[in-house]
Amino acid sequence: MIFKYQVDASVPEMAGRASTEFKTALKQLGVSPKVIRRISIAMYEGEINMVIHANGGEITCEVDESKIRVEMADSGPGIPNLDLAMTAGWSTASPEARELGFGAGMGMPNMKKFSDDMTVETEVGVGTTLTLGFNLT
Repeated sequence: MIFKYQVDASVPEMAGRASTEFKTALKQLGVSPKVIRRISIAMYEGEINMVIHANGGEITCEVDESKIRVEMADSGPGIPNLDLAMTAGWSTASPEARELGFGAGMGMPNMKKFSDDMTVETEVGVGTTLTLGFNLT
């Protein structure tokens, strides 16, 4: 089963809509609340990053009997230093994003913490694709 969501950075107030809608779908599918919580946290962090750093993008979620895969792709600026981006507390968020309460530098570390596997493909000036895996068994 595949779910697709567009993340529109032009309406920052809508950040979190995709993760909320996917959470609802997972509940209807009978996924464990513990797994739903982990997915919701990680996906929300990625969605926020897409809004404040990358001008939005697309999220594709694939659900099968043993695993859920969440792919977040954008055509933003890319991540110049992935090691720094994975460091808790490090952020390149704009002052405007910080005024909205974002940019604490926990997005990437939380995505890694709450997923069972995480891969990041990024190229400066091209964009970033982040793939998170969550085991159901």
